[in-house]
Amino acid sequence: MNSLDPVVNRLCHPLGDEHYIAACKQRLDQSGALVLRDFLTASALQAIKQEGEAHSHQAFYASSSHNVYLSKPDDSLPADHPRNRQVISSKGCITDEEIPASSPLRTLYNAESFKHFLCGVLGEPQLYPYGDSLSSINLHYAHRGQELGWHFDNSSFAITLLIQKPQAGGVFEYVSNLRDADRGEMNFAGVQQVLDGERTVDQLAIDPGDLVLFRGRNALHRVTPTAGATTRMLVVLAYNARPDIALSETARMTFYGRL
Repeated sequence: MNSLDPVVNRLCHPLGDEHYIAACKQRLDQSGALVLRDFLTASALQAIKQEGEAHSHQAFYASSSHNVYLSKPDDSLPADHPRNRQVISSKGCITDEEIPASSPLRTLYNAESFKHFLCGVLGEPQLYPYGDSLSSINLHYAHRGQELGWHFDNSSFAITLLIQKPQAGGVFEYVSNLRDADRGEMNFAGVQQVLDGERTVDQLAIDPGDLVLFRGRNALHRVTPTAGATTRMLVVLAYNARPDIALSETARMTFYGRL
């Protein structure tokens, strides 16, 4: 038996099949988002959900105000300029340290076959865990009213697993190719249209057990406020293209409340 058989629905997602990898890469390259339906087995999904419930009391909750570029304000521009306009992000999080050694998440994260699949789809030569003890696997909680405000990612890709869907809200919205970070083109006018609700945005339909690969460096995106009594639970699987890279101490204090 392959070590991932209890975790991944391998009939639908043959991770070692080069044709499947190429097809996934093509879909990601075309749209900037790839949703792999029912990626987790039912038993793995249930186990992760139970782990999330059991460790929820250890979550660190934070609310922050930030601009969409996740950068410091520019005092040379007005406060209502898209470069300076503030949005709110709020969530709870347990870190890699709280993820049990026996968790399906750890089996998946460490599996060479999964990393080979990700490298092929993302076009990365190799992927490495974070050099600190907190950042590699995170489980996020969004209770009623909590949200992830509009922003661009600093990293070139994000890998997530939805574990529990809320009763309402918690919708992933995005606008692809809204800026070109490499050329320094920030597209303030386009960002203002999104912030003012004057531009149509796309939505990703995501269900529990789905794996999502998303390129958010140039795609403005957010998660709408959670509604209802059911907590939204989402796992972030974080890798680096180089070994021994740790999240900065400032970022760790902001996201986790400790180093």
